[in-house]
Amino acid sequence: MPGQSIARVTAVDRGAFLVRNGRGEISAELSGRFRFSAQSGIDLPCVGDWVCLQCHASGSPAIIHAVFPRRTFLRRKAPGKTVDFQMIATNIDVAFIVLSCHFDFNIRRLDRYLVMACEGHIQPFIILTKTDLITPEDLERKIAAIRHDGISAEVLSLSNKSGDGMDDFRRLLVPGKTFCLLGSSGVGKTTLINRLLGQDRFDTEAVSVTGEGVHTTARRHLLVLDQGAMLIDTPGMRELGLLDVSEGIGGSFAEIRDLSRHCRFSDCTHTGEPGCAILMSLERGELSEERYRNYLKLKKESEFYDLSYSEKRRKDKAFGRFVKSAMKQMKE
Repeated sequence: MPGQSIARVTAVDRGAFLVRNGRGEISAELSGRFRFSAQSGIDLPCVGDWVCLQCHASGSPAIIHAVFPRRTFLRRKAPGKTVDFQMIATNIDVAFIVLSCHFDFNIRRLDRYLVMACEGHIQPFIILTKTDLITPEDLERKIAAIRHDGISAEVLSLSNKSGDGMDDFRRLLVPGKTFCLLGSSGVGKTTLINRLLGQDRFDTEAVSVTGEGVHTTARRHLLVLDQGAMLIDTPGMRELGLLDVSEGIGGSFAEIRDLSRHCRFSDCTHTGEPGCAILMSLERGELSEERYRNYLKLKKESEFYDLSYSEKRRKDKAFGRFVKSAMKQMKE
């Protein structure tokens, strides 16, 4: 529309937005019409979104009128008891899933991150940090454990302290592409960004007992690096609930998905039915029992939240119809 341009959301903070356009980074807010028409939180602008923007010469915040369709996305179940989506970031090419080799190495949590990335059609890449705190043999065992679990995503190990692996990491940051850092608090994401920027733009502290870093990232922020790549930093996530991720589970557990096609029954639950190809593979030792159990756990969790979300949506629509009917009667 006349007077409007395209910009990209770089930060979101309690309804206030930072966007980047040809003039740099500026503040913005939603138009009243857009805010009113949004049916849920996932319809609102998120870090990484491309938006339709109207700027004002007076210096007041720009106005966001619409969000362009998202190419890829990262989302999770909202923390706590609320059964709804929480958007993390959008339009990402590669998600760097960061694990510390010291205290944070957890393959089950890694599976959850991989499911999230797969569901959002984002290429995952595993980054193992703090290699200076373990022996080379321990590092080899950790990488072997990842491969034994059936995870095929590429793996890069590095040390923020010694700098080992940093040159290889920089080469991954292709100009014009958007990357995202995912991981728990204290795995080294902030220190990694400081090394890329060549300055201590973000502060970190160390926990006296463990030596692990304390994250200071309070919000998601899209940074433009010198080489032209874009990097989204995210706060550490304590909860990684999965909602509506059937495609992501199928993609992340591709070997189990492929086996299920050979089950005797099309509605096989893979828990005890005769002719279950997955159970037969498990008995032959071809499939890791730990991976199988995690697959069932994530599948069951997703199905439970999916049903709860469907019920919530049904109630929301019924309430919406009630409000419209009440307003119509008041006008008559």
